[in-house]
Amino acid sequence: MCMERNITTWFVGLAAVGLLSLSGCGGGSDVPTASISSNSANTAPTGGSDDSGDEDPVTLVATNGEFRSPAQTEEELRPEVAIKTNLGTIRVRLNWEKAPRTVANFLYNYVETGFYDQTVIHFVENGYMIAGGGYTVAMEEKKTEPPIPCEADNQLSNKRGTVAMARHPGFAASATSQFFINLVDNPGLDYKPGDPNGVNGYCVFGEVIEGLDVVDRIAQVAVHDQGHFVKTPVQAVVVESVTRIK
Repeated sequence: MCMERNITTWFVGLAAVGLLSLSGCGGGSDVPTASISSNSANTAPTGGSDDSGDEDPVTLVATNGEFRSPAQTEEELRPEVAIKTNLGTIRVRLNWEKAPRTVANFLYNYVETGFYDQTVIHFVENGYMIAGGGYTVAMEEKKTEPPIPCEADNQLSNKRGTVAMARHPGFAASATSQFFINLVDNPGLDYKPGDPNGVNGYCVFGEVIEGLDVVDRIAQVAVHDQGHFVKTPVQAVVVESVTRIK
């Protein structure tokens, strides 16, 4: 399997196929959102913003526009969360310094509000990634906060064990709650300078520091296509809670 598949092929038509849909709700935003696909049929993006996906900055709950402070300690720049699943717990260290808006969104809009509790890992492709953060156990889409700007140009690479945000392939500012964990090095998902529209790359904002064996266990579960969901686990992989531990 080629690990450098065309990004548009992977991340296209997500709202239509429902794989890693970032939620069409998006707090009322018109920016189209979508999810990660594997080799399923492509669906062109529809609706929404201009081709750049740029929007006014999103105001987050706890930060109100200032995302990087010289007063932050090293520990504050490396917060950690525990993703507790029914197959084990994954400990993730976040990188506030390299992806401040993304980390603030993840922590304050979703982790600290309990948004991720009792959601599912709804996309699993062994040798590629696992993804979740948008659907309940009943496979119902959760309403999200508005999308945020993309911070993929932060020199962090989609290497094995890193955690990144999913977004619509044609709109930079379309990530909301959904995230994925890379099972292998996926350099084809990295930001590459030179794109005239600046719409490329998927923002890495953390890394697994404990529980990579749990990630690999999830990667081994049986999957099937269910309605609009592609490669979704046959038996639900439940995210019981996501909590900040440091």
